[in-house]
Amino acid sequence: MSRRAYRGVALAALIFLVVQVGALALVPTFFEQGYQTVEDPTDPTNSLLYIGAIIVMTAFMLAAFKYDLDQLIRLVIVFTSGLLAWYVFAALVPNGLVAIALSAGVSLALLVYPEWYVIDAAGALMGAGAAALFGISFGLLPAIVLLSVLAIYDAISVYKTKHMLDLAEGVMDLRIPVVLVIPTTLSYSLLDDDFARDANEVGDGENATDGGEPAGAVDAETADAEAADADTDADADADESDPGDRDAFFIGLGDAVMPTVMVASGAFFSEAPSLGLGALPALNLPALLAMVGTFAGFSGLMWAVMKGRAHAGLPLLNGGAIGGYLVGSVVAGVPLVSALGLAPYL
Repeated sequence: MSRRAYRGVALAALIFLVVQVGALALVPTFFEQGYQTVEDPTDPTNSLLYIGAIIVMTAFMLAAFKYDLDQLIRLVIVFTSGLLAWYVFAALVPNGLVAIALSAGVSLALLVYPEWYVIDAAGALMGAGAAALFGISFGLLPAIVLLSVLAIYDAISVYKTKHMLDLAEGVMDLRIPVVLVIPTTLSYSLLDDDFARDANEVGDGENATDGGEPAGAVDAETADAEAADADTDADADADESDPGDRDAFFIGLGDAVMPTVMVASGAFFSEAPSLGLGALPALNLPALLAMVGTFAGFSGLMWAVMKGRAHAGLPLLNGGAIGGYLVGSVVAGVPLVSALGLAPYL
């Protein structure tokens, strides 16, 4: 892997870390402010309802792209970005008007100047907020069910039905934070990138990971565009080059958010004691090892992506997060039945 590819992977890892640490920091405040979105967070049917919403939103977005309603999708996601930003700013900023102004600024920036760093900053902010919201709303069993089913769905949508490739074709030109844009060179500009290509070329998967999942709380992030080719070189030789030498690759924001739901849920609902880290009072051993497991999956995913093929991200990422969480629970002395959230049913 080239030096520039290492830089890209490092940036992607940093954004993942920001999302996870941000979610952990927001969990206590979100709960105190009454942001929990369900009456019974231990009910696993909450996960099934959310998965149903994903399927509906996926169908809606495919239909919207088919009938040239791209700008409607863009407006919905920009609005969702501002809404999630408001959740975060309202929790952190005492003045409500300032929080509204800051969140409106996020939406405005996405509308008028959607450069890669604007999209990544908005995506990290949204990701942390969405993961914290889901983390306090999905108990341990619902979180495990959610991540497991979404990992399976992700694999099917990439390797079998391949409808995520259709979503990729529609989303990339919209330049919205359903994907994290990972440049491998400082000269890269998303605004100058032209994603238009022949239908036979769309979705070849170079420099991309799939995500398959919505990344936000209002399900507007279902349009994962990770399977799109990020090649910006004009000459034919670029298509034959090492994927790690390309100008950018893309990772679905859902790939960062969904495993973080396990981190946040483990921190909030696990019986394990806090590690006593002042800045992150919710952090415990299960949550910490869920983070470690996520990055283990991330390493495998990046290795596969640098081979030049599109891959479903969530089987590795969610699998790593769940596995790490369970290992952390056992090490912390939490009974496996409790760690799985099965105790109320036994």
